[in-house]
Amino acid sequence: MTLDDMSSWLRAQPSLRGSAPPLDLRTLPDLPHVLFAQWILAAAGEGVPEPHAMTLATVDHEGVPDARTLILKDVSERGWAFAGPRASRKAEQLVTRPHAALLFRWQPLVREVRVRGRVQEASPEESAADLAARSEAARRDVEPGSWVRWWLVPDRVEFWQGATDRRHTRIVYERSDDGWSLSTPAAVG
Repeated sequence: MTLDDMSSWLRAQPSLRGSAPPLDLRTLPDLPHVLFAQWILAAAGEGVPEPHAMTLATVDHEGVPDARTLILKDVSERGWAFAGPRASRKAEQLVTRPHAALLFRWQPLVREVRVRGRVQEASPEESAADLAARSEAARRDVEPGSWVRWWLVPDRVEFWQGATDRRHTRIVYERSDDGWSLSTPAAVG
């Protein structure tokens, strides 16, 4: 195949393969982290490899986006937690522009979760505990204070379940001063 044939080849690739679990929109929880816990546990229960892997997207000081794959460290009412070296590119970007987005994709279940919001550095004690929980090999050569845990405090969380007819289901939680609102926008092809 030549690069000239790439567009045709890409169009011919199957998409939206997998088996979406039943979804009852009448029984959705009021809080996004509760639905997230249900979905990630369902992904793990179905044998999805590394269901806790996520794409973290940040923006550099010039406004250029950047993305990488990380492992989720925790999720609660507080937000979604991740960690890394203070000297990393992501850390530099988060100091300059403390907002980010996360994407979880569980292809066998035709599900994704998108989380976006502001990012806060955790306390030094939390960062130290996160580092201490890593394997000895992963802790090697990490100096005290050079490991950071962050919390992404979301203002929007979108749950997406794909459908072969392209009438995907979207569940959107948005934060306001009054708490979380929940909507299920109309299916879009």
